[in-house]
Amino acid sequence: MCGIAGILNLTGEPVDPCLPRRMIERLRHRGPDGVGYYADAGVGLGHARLSILDLAGGHQPMSNEDQSLWITFNGEIFNYVELREELVRRGHQFATRSDTEVILHAYEEYGEACVRHFNGQWAFAIWDTRARTLFLSRDRLGVRPLFYRASREQFAFASEIKSILALPGVPREIDPIALDQIFTFWVSLLPPGHSMTVDGGVVTVKRYWEPRFATTTNGAHSEDYYADALRDLLRDATRLRLRSDVPVGAYLSGGLDSTVITALIRQCSDVELRTFSITFDDPEFDESAFQREATRFLQTDHQEVRCSYADIGRVFPDMIWHTEKPVLRTAPAPLFLLSKLVRDHQYKVVLTGEGSDEILGGYDIFKEAKIRRFWSAQPDSRLRPTLLKRLYPYLPNLQNQSSAYLQAFFHVGSQDTADPFFSHVPRWELTARSKTFFSDAVRAETEGYDGYAELRTMLPADYHRWDPFCQAQHLETGHLLPGYILSSQGDRMAMAHSVEGRFPFLDYRVVEFAAGLAPSLKMKVLDEKHLLKRCAKDLIPPSVRARSKQPYRAPDGKSFFHSARPGYVDELLAPERVRKDGLFHPQAVAKLAQKFREGKAIGIKDNMALTGILSTQLLVDQYITHFGERDSHD
Repeated sequence: MCGIAGILNLTGEPVDPCLPRRMIERLRHRGPDGVGYYADAGVGLGHARLSILDLAGGHQPMSNEDQSLWITFNGEIFNYVELREELVRRGHQFATRSDTEVILHAYEEYGEACVRHFNGQWAFAIWDTRARTLFLSRDRLGVRPLFYRASREQFAFASEIKSILALPGVPREIDPIALDQIFTFWVSLLPPGHSMTVDGGVVTVKRYWEPRFATTTNGAHSEDYYADALRDLLRDATRLRLRSDVPVGAYLSGGLDSTVITALIRQCSDVELRTFSITFDDPEFDESAFQREATRFLQTDHQEVRCSYADIGRVFPDMIWHTEKPVLRTAPAPLFLLSKLVRDHQYKVVLTGEGSDEILGGYDIFKEAKIRRFWSAQPDSRLRPTLLKRLYPYLPNLQNQSSAYLQAFFHVGSQDTADPFFSHVPRWELTARSKTFFSDAVRAETEGYDGYAELRTMLPADYHRWDPFCQAQHLETGHLLPGYILSSQGDRMAMAHSVEGRFPFLDYRVVEFAAGLAPSLKMKVLDEKHLLKRCAKDLIPPSVRARSKQPYRAPDGKSFFHSARPGYVDELLAPERVRKDGLFHPQAVAKLAQKFREGKAIGIKDNMALTGILSTQLLVDQYITHFGERDSHD
């Protein structure tokens, strides 16, 4: 894991060597172990290194033997050992033991198709001095970020936006359309599974990978067969992700996914395993009892950080500095504290359970869609009211509502089941209610924009042939996962403290295997992650295996309105400040803030609106009003 940046002057003018240095200085939190630069006519590459593999020989930017290719690389290629052996058989010679050099030789051997040979998580750029082209690529699932800005004179790229904003002449402003998207879909527009070539000022973007869901059901084998196959794949994915020249730990939440990964680490390694977790003062969010049971069962050296309302409020500004975009939940904040705990214990690498819910059917949104479809198909069923009570058991306010309220809340019977977004419309419409706080100016700029229509153009050609359950999975995996889970909650919070996260469930072989499974193997009736539970039956404590899914959450509004609330809250939500920044309606925001002060704000809608508004105000403050004033190493 590292920070990368670069500039290509399309006019051929030499790159000012100060500019890549300025860009990399903004990324030193991603790579505190060293920096490197390369300059060619019209090109400048930079690299901030977090040394994990080949500690002595993996410095970047790195070249091949004749220096015709130069690379700056962020991430890991987990199957680099096997690729290196194959490339040696094909006549390639290596000067280091790093996976970075494997990428260079794979590019020499296979060209742009080299990415199809990689099992890993990456963002890299290769400058070809002979062809005068720049080739960039991002991993299949979007684990590692890659931002770019193209103008007629210059192409710039970096691991984070703040690095590009450090360049002179780059405007710093909030895009109203992007704000509209975040307040609807929670998505990032950066595409995973894509590569890009810059050649003579022409930028070409191509998709090289996309998971395809089966259009027929599995019937050739038993459940045990598929469970064993899943376990074998996960074990190998875990084995590969333990490759490191520094110690590797694990996040352990006490849920099914992280406990399975921890158990597989124990099978793959006899080295003492250190695990890390978050506990909460608020019992609604705390999972420490399950964490303790898992650590006793798996015999790990366990460390935890306890998180209070005040802790979330305190680190929220730092969190936004690293997310670089508004968020509608405070959930990244405790993960910011967790990565600090990891780093304080001198660890750089952790394995985690992210991706399991998306690929193996773990979320309540999948249950919700099944129930709503059943309701539409069986309108006279007496089970309807009780089925809705099966949803989101961890949300007490929702559970206390009447059947009529739940029916309206979940849009039961009010939506066309053929709608390609049937599974997600209730969530998106709930999220979109926060847009009622937009200022008149933002509403005017977003008038006529149809996010649904834009999203339809991005759907795979055979999407309509997939089972509805698979369609819902695609929407989660293709949009929420890379745009929020792996970005705001993942890469950004871990790399804020120079920690690399690795995700066995997102090994592309596991993802493709899961995509080919019948939906009934993923969610059997309403039993989420049915196949994973079956393959984990002797790996983890029975209580963890049997517990209902409780997604990772954190306290929202209460974190900003308590006895010692942070001063920035009142400052940024003050009507005069909201009016000056121009994105939200001052009176509406003032009423919302007062509702929280009086303890009358309880619903999901109020919490998302407050968090979204406050995070946007912080973004304006940090990246527009005071961008040059923050320490580059923060």
